[in-house]
Amino acid sequence: MKQFRLFFIVAVLLVTTLSCEEEKKESQEIPSESFRGEVAATPVRVAKAEKRTFDYLINATGKIDAMDQVKIVTQRQGILSELNVKEGDFVEKGTVLARLDDSEARFRLEKAKIALKNSQVTYDSDILSFGTIMESEDTERKTSLVDQLKSKSGLLSAEIDLKEAELEIEKSTIKAPISGRVADLKIKKGSLVSNGEDFMEIINTNTLELKVKVLESDINLISIGQKAEVYPVSSSNIEVTGTVRSINPKVDENGLVQVSLLVSGSKGLLPGMNARAIIRAPQTNSIVIPKQALVYRSSRAVVFTIENNESKWNYVEVGKDNGKEVEILSGIEADNTVITTNNLQLAHQAPIQIVKD
Repeated sequence: MKQFRLFFIVAVLLVTTLSCEEEKKESQEIPSESFRGEVAATPVRVAKAEKRTFDYLINATGKIDAMDQVKIVTQRQGILSELNVKEGDFVEKGTVLARLDDSEARFRLEKAKIALKNSQVTYDSDILSFGTIMESEDTERKTSLVDQLKSKSGLLSAEIDLKEAELEIEKSTIKAPISGRVADLKIKKGSLVSNGEDFMEIINTNTLELKVKVLESDINLISIGQKAEVYPVSSSNIEVTGTVRSINPKVDENGLVQVSLLVSGSKGLLPGMNARAIIRAPQTNSIVIPKQALVYRSSRAVVFTIENNESKWNYVEVGKDNGKEVEILSGIEADNTVITTNNLQLAHQAPIQIVKD
């Protein structure tokens, strides 16, 4: 009886063990696909990776200056007796801007004219005494004689004094050296001015220049004549076209290179304004994707593509970025379908469902 009971217990334990192993084996043989089938597909939007020209955008800021800008200074001392302009006025080249009182200058001019006449009389009288020499063909001797008599009679000094007096009269009249607008007017009518004193500036606002600083790593992408968009910092609604005019062949201590842009159609722009330039540098034969398709995992760039209605994880090497699109150097091919939404937490081989707009 005891043997039968022992045999029964052993049989029950054996059946139980075999049953558990069978259940375990069956659970291990369930395919992983069945689990993925139970997970809801992630709705995503997609785009095509394209091989085409990629506009790399170089952003830089700087100040707008007038290309034609002249500072006017007084050329002699005197009282400012006449002022014909005010700040903001437009003047043509040669316009009389102001006059200094020239009473003393005109008095000196008259004295210089009288002195010249007296010296001329003396010279004419002296030269009559040398008629034989003056009638000869000895040119060198005649030239030497004339110089001596002019100096002796004071005619040379009188001629110089007359030119100086005439120049003083000319300095009394201040004219616009270029066409443009009057700026920084510093002297009022009736003021006593000194020689070399700052008076005003004339600025031609029709030809403006924007000087910006560009990273040395980007300078090889810029060339003379390249187009750019220019936006004043004060108003993003104003857009004008700029053209690369010059590139400084020197890198400064901050690793920046100065680039000058000629600004055309300068409506709404004034010298001294801060402005932003966007210089387009086209890159040819690049694989381009929307920037939203790029995510980072463990500091590495990843792009998800689609394969058999599942997401595929692709490590990629990223090139240039223009804010909207990204250049891909390796990792995916042109015409690959890339996922652009819901990709931040997406896993490899996760089921996806393409949402169409």
